[in-house]
Amino acid sequence: MDSLLLVFFICLVLGGFVGFMAGLLGIGGGLIVVPALLYILPWVGITSSQLPHIAIATSLAAIILTSISSARAHHQRGNIPWALFKPMLPGLLLGAMASGFIAERIAAETLQQGFAIFIMLMTLQMAFPFKASSERKLPHGALLFVAAAAIAVLAGLTGIGGGVLVVPFLTFYGLQMRQAVGFSAAMGFFISLSGTLGYVIAGMNAPDLPLGSVGFIYLPALLGLIMTSIFMAPFGVKAASTWPTPVLKKIFALMLLCVGLKLMFS
Repeated sequence: MDSLLLVFFICLVLGGFVGFMAGLLGIGGGLIVVPALLYILPWVGITSSQLPHIAIATSLAAIILTSISSARAHHQRGNIPWALFKPMLPGLLLGAMASGFIAERIAAETLQQGFAIFIMLMTLQMAFPFKASSERKLPHGALLFVAAAAIAVLAGLTGIGGGVLVVPFLTFYGLQMRQAVGFSAAMGFFISLSGTLGYVIAGMNAPDLPLGSVGFIYLPALLGLIMTSIFMAPFGVKAASTWPTPVLKKIFALMLLCVGLKLMFS
């Protein structure tokens, strides 16, 4: 019981940091939450052979509430191209749901190394943002469905909302940045909700889960994260207007790169 309370209070602090950094740098919380949980849980005595699955699933669940507030703000500004959801939503839901069952069949060590590689790739994107000026037209029908499903699977396997994947994809095909970001915010809700359900079902009979788990979701950590991250995000957004965010983003990318290398070889 002491471990559960300790995780909860640590994640209250972590959630505040995650929310602030997400607002300040415009990054997904999963890039912080997953590696943090991989260190925090063993440190407080919670060990499990399923630790990477728990960290990724809990991160994905935490995105549900934060993505609602973000999507609502973008909707009010008219930044969400809702028409895109017609061809892409089925792929998003299917891919996100499948990610939990796919992750269950991947060894914990392999999943952790895969996440480490993903972190290092995303740090490059953060330090040197993708910029596209294209007259290409978005693909239609089956191609959008496949792209959406692939993005959702990768997002679900790494515990992120998918914005770092979908924004470059949509801007590559000429969509305005504000619409790509708005679509990403709304998409994050559907991916996180469907992916969380998949991780809950897939983890129901998984062995070696710590007390307080529902499927692969670790509730003490989840509750701590969501209670503070939602409230701190607006402060990060406000700070972004005065702080040197491009410089901070490069520094933070370097820190994440070090984390990714440590996870890769630990």
